[in-house]
Formats: sequence, C-alpha cells, structure tokens
Amino acid sequence: MELGLVGLGKMGGNMRERIRRAGHTVVGYDRNADLADVHSLEELVGKLSGPRVVWVMVPAGEPTQATVDRLAELLEPGDVVVDGGNSRWTDDERHAEQLAAKGIGFVDCGVSGGVWGLENGYALMYGGDAEHVAKVQPVFDALKPEGDFGAVHAGKVGAGHFAKMVHNGIEYAMMQAYAEGWELLEKVDSVENVREVFRSWQEGTVIRSWLLDLAVNALDEDEHLNGLRGYAQDSGEGRWTVEAAIDNAVPLPAITASLFARFASRQEDSPQMKMIAALRNQFGGHAVEKK
Repeated sequence: MELGLVGLGKMGGNMRERIRRAGHTVVGYDRNADLADVHSLEELVGKLSGPRVVWVMVPAGEPTQATVDRLAELLEPGDVVVDGGNSRWTDDERHAEQLAAKGIGFVDCGVSGGVWGLENGYALMYGGDAEHVAKVQPVFDALKPEGDFGAVHAGKVGAGHFAKMVHNGIEYAMMQAYAEGWELLEKVDSVENVREVFRSWQEGTVIRSWLLDLAVNALDEDEHLNGLRGYAQDSGEGRWTVEAAIDNAVPLPAITASLFARFASRQEDSPQMKMIAALRNQFGGHAVEKK
C-alpha cells in the first residue's frame, strides 16, 4: 500500500525504512529538507492515490494540531489520518471529530520501540473505528514485531494513546526501581561489583527485562555513570498518567513517586529540604549545614 508519513526524526525515519522493507510505498515529509521525499504536505497528498492514509509523527500539542488542521484542508472523504506521536488521548477525540466533519477517518496509535524499533519492530496500541483501522492494517503489520504479539486494537478513538500513556507510566516506575536499587548497591562497601550484580539478574530472576538489559549496556559504557549528571526530564505522559489516576480515583503510588523523583532531580538545592532542616533544628536542635 501507499502511505504518507509526516515527521522523519529518530522514530519516523526508522519507521519509514521498516515499512519500505515490508514492500510498501512511503512518501515522507519533514521540515528538514535533507530528510524529506517531498517538500510540502500538498506535494505529499498529491503523490498518494485515494483512499489515502497519512501517518503523523510530530511532537504533541501545537505541531500535531497544525498538521491535522492542514490535512483536514487537503484530504478527501474516505482518507484516514493516523496520529502516531505522543498526543494526549483527549486531543485524539477532538481531532477525530474535526476530521469526521470532512468525512476523513482518524486513528490514534501509541508507538513504543525507540531507536531499536527498526530491527526489532514497534509495539503498537491503536484506537479508532474498525473500518479506519482496517485501512491502516498493512502498515501496522509491517511495523509490529515478529510473532503473535506486539500490536493491539485497544478500543475506540483515544484508547491507543491512553494505553501508551499508561505504558509509559509503568516504565517510569520500573526505571525508578532499578535506579534506586543501583544507588543502594553502589553505596555499600561490601558489594564490590555492582555492574556484574545487575548482569547476573538478566537470567533466571523475576526482575529480568529489556530495561534491565539496557541498564547493563549503560554500565558497560560507564561503569559508575560518572559521566552523567543526575538530571532526568519527563515527556509529559507520566504527568498525564497521574492526572488520569486522580480523575478516576485510582491509586498509583509507585508511578506518582517516580514522576516526583524526576522533579527532585532538577533541583541543585532543594527548597523543601531547607524547611525540613530548619524544622529539625527548631524542634530537636539537630545540626544544619550553612551555605
């Protein structure tokens, strides 16, 4: 089949290659002309035969909205837009309604796999009407990992990105657990080879995972991570997961704590801990450290 792909960064560029390897035609557009096959959305749409499928892989928020707005003007009834970025599920509902007014279908798709997806395949979680999903199915089949698993029609519009959001929230908590365990192992004198402890966990333990494999890779590159600053950004999906938990009265203590730990990593000198130190000094005479 033919596919228009908007956004050819680290994920989008590799997805274009994987889809082409499966025998499909991909016409790619990116603001970076060195990456693009065409030089405008108009040219991209013009090169596709109807009914068209256009997959959007641009940052969530305004960039995605602007792309959907333009595609709503260029596409025709019966065409389908897929948002494969990290959009919020509530945006999906709005985009689906906007495009449906023009007779254009919409599918949201959470994509996981990162830089490894080209060779290993991408885990896909998609939402939308069955008739719209069916038009994109050959591309889903090309992108997913080999075997019976790795892709799911999660439900109606928004379900794909909601599932991917929860996936990322779980990822936050898993990474935080590995990080806390690593720091504790590094702290004690009796454990002399923390990296090999992590490596030993890769086989036969209940905590083995791809994230653990990646942790070992990182420790092989820099055994004590001395070359890194202890600062971690968040993509936004961790925040959305916690917000959704509040809206639905679902307790997420581990995921919430992992998000707050990232916030703490950005403070050179914690204002909260200043107050804690001051209070301990006031009620117990505990020593404080002056700047």
